[in-house]
Amino acid sequence: MSLDVPSALLERAERGEVSDDEFVECVRSSLPYAYEVVSRVAADLHSGTEEYADNVIPPPDEVARGQLLRAMASDAIRGGLERHFGIKLAFQNCHRVAAFPLEAVGGDTYSTFISTRAQLLNQSPELRNC
Repeated sequence: MSLDVPSALLERAERGEVSDDEFVECVRSSLPYAYEVVSRVAADLHSGTEEYADNVIPPPDEVARGQLLRAMASDAIRGGLERHFGIKLAFQNCHRVAAFPLEAVGGDTYSTFISTRAQLLNQSPELRNC
């Protein structure tokens, strides 16, 4: 299971839509490591001068790795985080999460980061089973 959904939030979802803020809070409390990584790269992007900010530090354990993989694999979770932080996320390997400004999507730097070539160049034996 990806998220620990409080019963009150589940009841609201059964009656209709829930807000992004409510959803992101559920993500933050359910997947704290993933939320922290995305929060950090978003803050780095917004406070820096680089074209993007990324996480290159492997997760500390399998629980953290699983959280990050679940967050990046879910369109709803990833989209909620992107809207919350005002960024576009890109993901490589088991831990390389990058935050891009929304206007960078389709540009050279973003396109290079998400390319098949970049994926191949970012492989290493120690990440084979991550």
